[in-house]
Amino acid sequence: QVQVEESGGGLVQAGGSLQLSCVASGRPLREYGMGWYRRVPGKQRELVGSITSSGVIMYGESVKGRFTISRDNENSLSLQMKSLKPEDTAVYYCTVAGYWGQGTQVTVSS
Repeated sequence: QVQVEESGGGLVQAGGSLQLSCVASGRPLREYGMGWYRRVPGKQRELVGSITSSGVIMYGESVKGRFTISRDNENSLSLQMKSLKPEDTAVYYCTVAGYWGQGTQVTVSS
């Protein structure tokens, strides 16, 4: 069993920045990739960014150049978000080894 917990969401004005954090626990996770996804009510979950166990990073098209993902250690993942737009408003989820957190709400006001 793996526990995944996100933090750092909140309300920010358009053009602002926010950093999300994810901490996972329960077993060694070095061999697994980690990722951030987001979901807007009524829409499918969307990839924000992911990093493989070997450090290969990929981003969703809508966040490229604005968001930066980093894996601080085998158990934690960060997401630095800059130049935020109202369309970035969503619940952001962290995932590792098939487990998901409860999500953290990010709201960007115009």
